[in-house]
Amino acid sequence: MTRALQPLPEFKVALPQTITEVTQETLALTKRLFIQLYRRPSTLIAGLVQPLMWLVLFGALFQNAPDIFLGEGIRYGQFVGAGIIVFTAFGGALNAGLPVMFDREFGFLNRLLVAPLASRMSIVFASALFIVSMSLVQTISIVALNAVLGNALPGISALTLVLSIIALVVVAVTSISLGLAFALKGHIELLAVIFVTNLPLLFASTALAPLSFMPAWLQTIACLNPLSWAIESIRYVYLNPTWDWSSIVMQAPWGNISMGACLSMLVCLDALVLLAIRPLLQRRLG
Repeated sequence: MTRALQPLPEFKVALPQTITEVTQETLALTKRLFIQLYRRPSTLIAGLVQPLMWLVLFGALFQNAPDIFLGEGIRYGQFVGAGIIVFTAFGGALNAGLPVMFDREFGFLNRLLVAPLASRMSIVFASALFIVSMSLVQTISIVALNAVLGNALPGISALTLVLSIIALVVVAVTSISLGLAFALKGHIELLAVIFVTNLPLLFASTALAPLSFMPAWLQTIACLNPLSWAIESIRYVYLNPTWDWSSIVMQAPWGNISMGACLSMLVCLDALVLLAIRPLLQRRLG
């Protein structure tokens, strides 16, 4: 009596179940944030109108600045555009912790924490994905208006670089904001940190004025400010038709800083921030 041959089991190549579930949870929580935005469109409108007003008003305010201020043939609108792009993204990312803080205060976060989630880190991933998406939309809007105002329009490769730099800035600042949302007692404390942080970082950077116009002590601070690394890299591709990783974008008191060095420092900053807040998030999210 012969034994019937059994079919061989099928082997399917698929992503681990946990990764699939975390992705689904992240997308679902991100969708919730976009639904909130749809129900309160004033947040989106303000996030788009404010940087555009900055671009128009600051460009008009200093349009008659002498050539010695920026250099011959450079309009202030071209100069300040990079600063407005970075600080718009910075401001949005700094506010990223507020929705999480309000969820904490209203009890919704507790419901999420007791829900059968594959990973509670999906709460953090969703907030980061939402803020990155909003920042990229704002960046494209500022670049488009800057072109309408007669300033340079970066090419495809330069625009890709600009969006990549903005993504690096947003990831670092969003991570800090989310860490503060879990570490501080309430939204009043978080708002206080936001208000205290915003203006000093703005004026201690190259967003509004070149390094050469600053006193020596402020030049040193501005060159150590990570936002200046992003601003000067974006400004360089705006003002120069050709660029590469060795292009000198900053002339710091201690030496020249290249495009590649600025991007490398931003990547290192992201890594350090993520490593720093990971224990806090794991402790708070369980």
